[in-house]
Amino acid sequence: MIRRLIETCLDNRHLVMLAALALLLVGILAVMHIPLEAIPDISPTQVIVKTSYPGQAPQVVQDQVTYPIEALLMSVPGRQAV
Repeated sequence: MIRRLIETCLDNRHLVMLAALALLLVGILAVMHIPLEAIPDISPTQVIVKTSYPGQAPQVVQDQVTYPIEALLMSVPGRQAV
């Protein structure tokens, strides 16, 4: 069986070369059209909230205003941007 296949390939060298070239071209086209990311984005979603609370310490503003808003915005399902 294998001997017969090898003999057929040797007898039809031009056909084998054309088939190999066609497979190479199809492979190159497939690689060029497949959307791939080299490094997937696994970072968590980032939310930036700017708050102004005159007369309060920055840590109080962070704990009582900014953090609760950020936590609620992070839980919105299906969001792309806020």
